[in-house]
Amino acid sequence: MSQILTIDRRVKILDLLNTHGQVSVNELNKKFNVSEVTIRNDLSHLEKKGLLIKTRGGGLKIQRVGIDQQLNEKAKIFSKEKQAIGKKAAEIINNNDTIIIDSGTTTVEVAKNLGKIQNLTVITNALNIASQLIRDEIRVILLGGILRSTSLSLIGSIGENSIKNFYCDKCFIGVDGIDSQSGIFTPNPEEANLNKLMIQYSKEVIVVTDSSKFKRKSFGFIAPISKVHIIITDSKIPEDELKNLQSMGIKVILV
Repeated sequence: MSQILTIDRRVKILDLLNTHGQVSVNELNKKFNVSEVTIRNDLSHLEKKGLLIKTRGGGLKIQRVGIDQQLNEKAKIFSKEKQAIGKKAAEIINNNDTIIIDSGTTTVEVAKNLGKIQNLTVITNALNIASQLIRDEIRVILLGGILRSTSLSLIGSIGENSIKNFYCDKCFIGVDGIDSQSGIFTPNPEEANLNKLMIQYSKEVIVVTDSSKFKRKSFGFIAPISKVHIIITDSKIPEDELKNLQSMGIKVILV
């Protein structure tokens, strides 16, 4: 009987993961009325089966490689974390900076917090980010290219050639996968090519990402982790990833 209850609880944990993208030990402990030790054992078992990624205080849903979700779907996932990351990222931008903002649901949160920065120039390949910045009367350089409907981003040779005309103070990159050993990733290889150039023509590279993207890879490889100077993420980052990044000299800012 106890084995049946255990299996049933683990199935329900996976259902919660599929719905919310993450679970916490504290929430599961209260929901199932079992000890934290029991929940941690459940999460460890499911991680060994390759069904989730265990983190400090909970677990994260595993995403398949190469899946390119619609922008409005991605925006609903970890929205509070993305908003906090966006606010924190804006704090490291200075008056008179010229920056690059990549497309994405976390990078758009950066764009929403730039209204008070003076004499700022932003280069972007994202239509929604350009639209947001225009509202705040920020100078925008929109890279050209072919429009991707899933991300509202522009890709291709036109944007790749355009970016080579600039050199920027900071580059803010959103990712769909990040791994301390492998690097940073995005689902679309053409967008990855543009991201490579954004990094190449920037003095400082900042990755903005929620913790669910860690220990994940995607189809398009952007760059090795050594190209990244700062990572801004939430406090649920896997502990081993945090230690690895810090040992490499990468500054990790938690929100």
